[in-house]
Amino acid sequence: MSRIVVQEFVTLDGVAQAPGGSEEDLADGFEHGGWQMDYDAVHDRDDEGGPIIMDWESRTEALLLGRKTYEIWAGAWGVWDEHEPGSMGELTRTYNRVPKHVASRTLTELGWKNSHLLGDDVPTAVQKLREEPGGEIRVWGSLNLIRTLGAHDLVDQYRLAVYPIVLGTGKKLFAEGFRTSTFDVVESRVLKSGVIITVLRRRNE
Repeated sequence: MSRIVVQEFVTLDGVAQAPGGSEEDLADGFEHGGWQMDYDAVHDRDDEGGPIIMDWESRTEALLLGRKTYEIWAGAWGVWDEHEPGSMGELTRTYNRVPKHVASRTLTELGWKNSHLLGDDVPTAVQKLREEPGGEIRVWGSLNLIRTLGAHDLVDQYRLAVYPIVLGTGKKLFAEGFRTSTFDVVESRVLKSGVIITVLRRRNE
């Protein structure tokens, strides 16, 4: 059986919108794009977080993405050079190789290799993916999709890098209306940068 694992960079007030770049997601006039990258540039100069992310990604057997995140990733990882040295090339090779399952009501075809549309019934399609033999199916970004997955109890684990920042605006990982949930803390540690690594598993009650 496979596992659905959500990974996100989030602020103290739960914002997970556009952590990696100023143009990543401008919805609702969001003006803090790149907040995670900017913080790390100042406070994580030793790149303590880098090996953690690479360890997480080494377990990725497939990607599960919403439309917006898919289009951002297809225009980045989908075209970057696989022979780039270091983590950039390693991640590019990984993301090109693994299957990519995409939830979308508007896309009819996908240009990034090994990409597949989930169809109209996303919860049922994801449940079938979970039932197949395999490892971790990784979710990054894709906040609307995560809300759907949460509503149908389809997330096996959340891996969060919680940044000591309050933005006061932006799309939240657990937005209003999210299914009431209780979690077991699998892991929690504080990096020298002040970022808190927290791994959560939904408690069956």
